[in-house]
Amino acid sequence: MIATNRAQVLLWTDSSAAYLDAIQAAGLSERVAVDTLPRKEKPTAEQLARTEALMAGAMPAGVLSAMPKLRWAQAMSAGVDNWLALPDLPAALTLTCARGTHTESMPENIIGALFHVAKPYAAVAEHQKQRKWVHTVAQPLTGKTLGILGLGVIGQEVARIAVTLGMYVIGTKRRPVRIPNVAEVFASERTDEVLSQSDFVLLLLPATPQTENFIDAKRLAKMKPSAWLLNFGRGQIINDADLMAATKEKKIAGALLDVFRQEPLPADDPFWTAPGIVVLPHIGGPHPQRDRFVARLFVENLKRFLDGEPLKEVVDRSAGY
Repeated sequence: MIATNRAQVLLWTDSSAAYLDAIQAAGLSERVAVDTLPRKEKPTAEQLARTEALMAGAMPAGVLSAMPKLRWAQAMSAGVDNWLALPDLPAALTLTCARGTHTESMPENIIGALFHVAKPYAAVAEHQKQRKWVHTVAQPLTGKTLGILGLGVIGQEVARIAVTLGMYVIGTKRRPVRIPNVAEVFASERTDEVLSQSDFVLLLLPATPQTENFIDAKRLAKMKPSAWLLNFGRGQIINDADLMAATKEKKIAGALLDVFRQEPLPADDPFWTAPGIVVLPHIGGPHPQRDRFVARLFVENLKRFLDGEPLKEVVDRSAGY
């Protein structure tokens, strides 16, 4: 029987072990009663009725409105556009995201993407299959300008690594402040200045009504013909047709995309064969110990929740993240 004096927590995930271990390690086991539920299953009426704190990935409509005691929900991802789009998202519900839990995997994968587009390793691998010795000259990263649209936690870590490679880093932030390793921080309204100066443009913007189709033909025209666009933010940020036209007409050198409007990317999507487009299967954020990182944040927030303290990484609904 579940002790009624404990806070009722629902872990709606296929891999709950890391979270249960973290709860025990934090000494919170006696203060909570935890239900675990695989993603393919739906909460029972009893679970819906008693849950006060929830951790889950994507949330289907109709569930949150059936949880009368729910006061806090922890999203398992940094992006919460799917949560905010729910028609029944309670106005009083505190929603927190997993912002900052990608800081080990994502910056490394972004730097790997920079090397992929600047260095000839992919072409060399194809030449090897054909037993061809083709002399090529690798494009240096040293001295090149990296423009980061969205200088959050991930963008700032990418900037740190990029500077050690000899790159010059600029970027945008909704509220511009001085950031270590970033030479110039612009307001979002000055995005065109970043686009025009950059040899590589990295998109780390969230999906909000303001960023829908943010990169369109007009903004692509501001980029250098030799510049590459890398999207590790959200697929909705880019106008797909405008991007394919820009790469086909060589208005920019190319684009590497790790996120798309529809995932998995359908086999008949034109991105697969579009000239100048590199398709990645959303490899930016995943990590072998991803649950351990999210569990660390979740348990810290769980303790704060139990103690009545402000939670970390609370979503600003007006901003969309």
